[in-house]
Amino acid sequence: MREFKADLHIHTCLSPCAELEMSPRHIVSAAKRRGLDVIGICDHNSAENVPAVKKNAAREGIAVIGGMEVTSKEEVHILALFGNDENLFSLQEIVYENLQGSNDERLYGEQVIVNEEEEVIGFSKKLLIGSTEIALEKLVTMIHDLGGLAIAAHVDREGFGIIGQLGFIPEGLPLDALELADPANQQTIPQPNRLPLITSSDAHTLERIGQRCTTFFMKSISLDEIRRCLFGEEGRMVRIS
Repeated sequence: MREFKADLHIHTCLSPCAELEMSPRHIVSAAKRRGLDVIGICDHNSAENVPAVKKNAAREGIAVIGGMEVTSKEEVHILALFGNDENLFSLQEIVYENLQGSNDERLYGEQVIVNEEEEVIGFSKKLLIGSTEIALEKLVTMIHDLGGLAIAAHVDREGFGIIGQLGFIPEGLPLDALELADPANQQTIPQPNRLPLITSSDAHTLERIGQRCTTFFMKSISLDEIRRCLFGEEGRMVRIS
């Protein structure tokens, strides 16, 4: 087994609440400086910038797990992580069909789509910070049906965390893990299902990248290996810091 340092929750300039400096090259450079082996790109309700980050990261030897931070009908944030872009964009299509409203750049900021050369190729007109019409349980099922991992984001924060929104973690909800904003809170989270824990930066600025990360002890970098780490299979394990 080898150790791989991962920050699985990073936003790009596509998220209106992220800084415009969160471009593919800048994100990859920051990840390299922080000694990260794996990064997860999870913009709000969209994956449009994942390919550009992947192409830049490949040149620097950093692995990228493509994903989205999807907002359920109950306003719960769920990280949806995928091993291939085809399934990721299949989920994006479903999310877009269930996402209402248009972005007002004066109120919420620009939602910038870029290519691997960091050229602006468009602006998303969707209201990406809005909630979808997809119920939480259905959303988790959809992610699993497409082969992805479903992780409840920043469960120790009030805003858009599953506990903050619902007051509890529904017993039987088939989440793959819980994400902590602060690993110091791991003893305070009610855990009816004894779910695995990870921690991530939820970076919206370059300085935040890698400030919180998870170490995966696994054979190689892949979504399946990460899944096996979460379930502690054959000596694989997770450490948060």
